[in-house]
Amino acid sequence: MRQYRVAILGCRGRGTAAGRAYHQHPRTEVVALCDLVPELLTTLGDELEVGARYNDLDRMIEAEAPDIVAIPTGTEFHYPLAMRVLEHGVHIDIEKPICTTLAEADAVLAKAAEKGVQVAVHHQGRTGGALQAVKVAIAEGRIGDLRFIQGSGKGYYGGYGLMNIATHSLNAMLGVAGPVRSVQAVALTDGRPITPEDVVPSPSGMGYIAGEHVTAALSFERGISGVLLQHRFPEMDSTAYMIEIYGTEGRLYWKSGAPWILTTPHFAPGQAVWQPLDPIVPEHYDPAGPASVEDYQFADEYVQALDEGRVHECSGDAGRHVLEILMGIFESGARGRRVDLPQAERDHPLLRWREEHGLDLPDPMPRPYAEWLAAEDGRLGRSGS
Repeated sequence: MRQYRVAILGCRGRGTAAGRAYHQHPRTEVVALCDLVPELLTTLGDELEVGARYNDLDRMIEAEAPDIVAIPTGTEFHYPLAMRVLEHGVHIDIEKPICTTLAEADAVLAKAAEKGVQVAVHHQGRTGGALQAVKVAIAEGRIGDLRFIQGSGKGYYGGYGLMNIATHSLNAMLGVAGPVRSVQAVALTDGRPITPEDVVPSPSGMGYIAGEHVTAALSFERGISGVLLQHRFPEMDSTAYMIEIYGTEGRLYWKSGAPWILTTPHFAPGQAVWQPLDPIVPEHYDPAGPASVEDYQFADEYVQALDEGRVHECSGDAGRHVLEILMGIFESGARGRRVDLPQAERDHPLLRWREEHGLDLPDPMPRPYAEWLAAEDGRLGRSGS
């Protein structure tokens, strides 16, 4: 039983989560950490008892020879860091979304294919126990034939919600219903259709976005339809983050860690009630350990995929398809028409839209979300809100 060596590139919140998962899993060992901030290296290195600490990723990989390098950094750094890591011929675990543009994602996957290694995109919800229970219920025919899927976000500004939390919702949808063949979206800002002037830099370095309230219709290849909602709320509400799966005989509800089933295709108060399902979790997961169960299951899926010589369930191809859906939603919201996938043009559709209207890149905006919201409200004349 091979032991896989893992290095963590970036030791902030998501790097800590990944490090704990690979540290706790019995088949993986965290052998090195890399960050430009010494205090972060010290904190995570001491917690995981990892002595090999670097501020240069190439030197780390050459010295420690990891099998997997996790890249849990800001999205704007995914492309350059992934390309550097892949040059060493090692597998990567990259935080979601895979990149900020399809051209970047294409280049990352091409480099991985050239080097003969895997890309796994860290959509831990897709490999988590809640979605596994949902998939078993579907396979057992407990809700009949699939017919419709609906997903919603946490109440972030719509375009940012797409690049952030909707990546998890979409990958979970793909795990249930397969690929999406086309999208059609309505994107509103300040209650009106978006204009090229509404294209702005995303918070958290996630490229460019538009739309305060975004509603997208999805057409899946298997003849299933769906809707994805990313609407700004006055306050963020994590209870709104979910997908609901409609069948001919029942319904399923998924969110991180919580699967439920309704044994009738229609819900009305006072009639049938939602019943919880037990998440499917590996027996070797210890809930008393430091790792979250979904991050642990993502690591476990990587171990199994490498053992079996197959791709990770959250493969680079799946992560790129999520980005195709997101870019399709932005393009559809901008142009008011259906967008078929995959797209022939791989640059950012919102920047292309601005360029067609004679506009340069948008002005910079703050990276932290709260500051970004204040700046966007100011742009819209709502500075006092």
